Amino acid sequence: MNGLEWIAQTPTLRVRQEVEWGEVLTGFQVRNRYAIEDGGEQVKMRAVEVSRGVAGFFNRQIFEANRPFLIQLVDNFGNAVVEVERPWRFFFSVAQVRDGRGNAIGVVRERWAWFARRYTIEDGFGRELAELHGPFFRPWTFKVRVRGATSGFIRKKWVGLTKESMTTADTFQLELGPALDARLRTLCVAATLLIDFVHFEHRR
Repeated sequence: MNGLEWIAQTPTLRVRQEVEWGEVLTGFQVRNRYAIEDGGEQVKMRAVEVSRGVAGFFNRQIFEANRPFLIQLVDNFGNAVVEVERPWRFFFSVAQVRDGRGNAIGVVRERWAWFARRYTIEDGFGRELAELHGPFFRPWTFKVRVRGATSGFIRKKWVGLTKESMTTADTFQLELGPALDARLRTLCVAATLLIDFVHFEHRR
């Protein structure tokens, strides 16, 4: 079973950012890495920020969480099955999502909203497939809405006082209902990476 098939068939996933102790000890921003796990916390895939040489290093130090990035989702056989790319934007981040062959899967867009966090998930033609809504009083929870009905959740999980206070490494749990097809499930994983950068990566 390849990575996309596994995402399509798994109702509960965890996206766990791996602690980079070099960043903790030195304060230098390093490339983000995530383990993508099943409900039993077995690692099924990894998401790795791609190095972009010297320019990438300076982007990480200067722009930190606001930097453009390219993240590859890699299965346990070493195959890159998804790419998530955030281009440079001053406002309202966008993530372009492609399969391992470079074909568009869809786009995740940060949207403006009163007293909430809101994203839309679109197909390659700009048609809205779903909405992510983070209520003001529940800032760690995003509802996945399809045609107005809640079909899943993306929740940031508490990982302990030491880790929360000393690092920016976060853990998210995705609960994806049967109304979400394989494409939407993949886009929800990509949205989780963007949400981590936009809302939680700034913490020191």
